[in-house]
Formats: sequence, C-alpha cells, structure tokens
Amino acid sequence: MLTLERAKELAADMVTEEHLILHELNVCYAMGAMARHFGEDAEHWQAVGMLHDYDYEKYPEEHLDHTAEPLRAAGVEEEDIRAILSHGYGIRNDVEPITNLEKSLYTVDELTGIIQACARMRPNGIQDLETKSFMKKFKDKKFAAKCNRELILKGCDMLGMELKDVAGICIEGMKEHAQELQLSGNAIKEAASCPASSTP
Repeated sequence: MLTLERAKELAADMVTEEHLILHELNVCYAMGAMARHFGEDAEHWQAVGMLHDYDYEKYPEEHLDHTAEPLRAAGVEEEDIRAILSHGYGIRNDVEPITNLEKSLYTVDELTGIIQACARMRPNGIQDLETKSFMKKFKDKKFAAKCNRELILKGCDMLGMELKDVAGICIEGMKEHAQELQLSGNAIKEAASCPASSTP
C-alpha cells in the first residue's frame, strides 16, 4: 500500500513550486480527514492526495497524461493510480470516480482551494474558521473565482453528502496542520485566488 512517506518522495521529484506544494499538502490533509470520516486508512488517503497533481508543474496543459506510467514504474498500485486519475473526470479524462476515496479526491481538490483562500483572509487563519463562514464565501462567486464550484457540488452529490458537511470535515483536517499549511494566521487581508488544481 502506498505510504505517505513514499508519496512525498515521489512528489518531491516533480513538484517544486511553493504554491503547488502547499496545494498538494492541503489536499493531502483534507483527504486524511475524509478517510477518518469513512473509517478508512487516513495515511493511505493522504498519500493519494499528495500525488494527485504529480505531473501538473511540468505538464500543466497535459495534466494527468504523464502520471500513470511513471507512478506505475515507481511501484504505485493500480487502484491508487486510478484514484489519482479520477480527479480529472470530465475535465482531463473519462475516469469516473467510483470509490469513496476517488469521490473524495474529486471533491476535495477544488474545495481546499476555497478553504485556503478563506483562511488567508482571516487574522487567525484557519484556526477559528467555521463552516458557516466558509459557506458565505462559497456563495460569493467572485471570491476565489477560479475554483470550480459546480465540480465541488457534483462531488458532494457523488458522495451523498451536503457541502457544509464535507467542508467541515476538510476544515478540521486542515486545522491540525495549520502551521505547515501556512494558515495559522498573520492578519493577511489580501484576497487569495484558487491554487492550481485539476482544472487547466
């Protein structure tokens, strides 16, 4: 099974830009929280989240086209490769999310972008961010406008969950790693845009 340590090793060879590293970490820790919600292995889900944008930095226009073969050669299992590919469903490929892991990754990828943007607007960062505050920002389509809200809602529908519940789970998961995610707060008031995700 793919471990988080191994995923970080593989990601380090391909992802070097700080904003992309932060994005993969946001997704990583949100995925861990989703795993705990479903009673699954948190580290395994975190590892998949860590690798979800494996080829994005080097191939932004061909995202996910250069993922399967290198990861397969590195010994990553087929089910994990499929999970990574599935977050590009309807955008980059036709790999439909089927498992809770796949559906969660599909949803969390864009969702964490808005959560991160919300946290960066607050003096205390994500530490005191509540779901209701997130929901207000989510409804404001001008806020973090690059984040695909339709995709997020589609993902929540796939999971059979309400947006507020998925967001709450992810927020709590990210709070545990606020300092590493640079979301512990420093009174930054500037608007934040959505970090790079599966959407070209």
